[in-house]
Amino acid sequence: MKILSISQVTHDVRCIRLEKPEGYRFVPGQATDVAINNSKWIGEKRPFTFTGLNDDPYLEFTIKSYADHDGVTKQLAALEIGDELVIDDPWGAISYQGMGYFIAGGAGITPFMAILRQLHKDGQLAGNRLFFSNKTSRDIIYEEELKSILGNDAVFIVTNEKDSGYVSDFIDDAFLAAHVDDFGKRQFYICGPDSMVEDISAMVIKRGANPHAVVFEK
Repeated sequence: MKILSISQVTHDVRCIRLEKPEGYRFVPGQATDVAINNSKWIGEKRPFTFTGLNDDPYLEFTIKSYADHDGVTKQLAALEIGDELVIDDPWGAISYQGMGYFIAGGAGITPFMAILRQLHKDGQLAGNRLFFSNKTSRDIIYEEELKSILGNDAVFIVTNEKDSGYVSDFIDDAFLAAHVDDFGKRQFYICGPDSMVEDISAMVIKRGANPHAVVFEK
């Protein structure tokens, strides 16, 4: 599929929109395997989440690049409009299953973007809350959009900056106890580094969340 547009989201994150195959559909929260269509990188598939909606006439990915090693994301950051990506069928375990708490770390926000955007479009976003943790304020992906659609239900946490105007904390057991009062009644959607997902999943279950109500990529 040819790349139709590229836009900068943060200092190291870009939004890439590409042609959409006829009839291609996904569940918001799902991902697909992506490869760069050239002889060197065609065999290097990596998973990326759709951040647009099914009704969009394009497919959208929001991709963080890691420039410190010569990997796929660094190569993706060098692509231009007209270059081609190869995509597979959609897959993934993250999908909306009812009102709850979305807990994201860094680029872990990406599977939630399509879900939150679809809920907003359908007028069903009320009652959901987002806790979004980043190292610095400049790392926050889609901050203004999330503020716009979620209002005070978007809580931004910055761990490596003090006096930044953001919550300066870690999403740990004490944080959850202070910000969640209905562990047994809501869904928990968690995405971020593997250790974060594992730790927070254990914390919310220990505090009474139904294990079947804890949604993350298996």
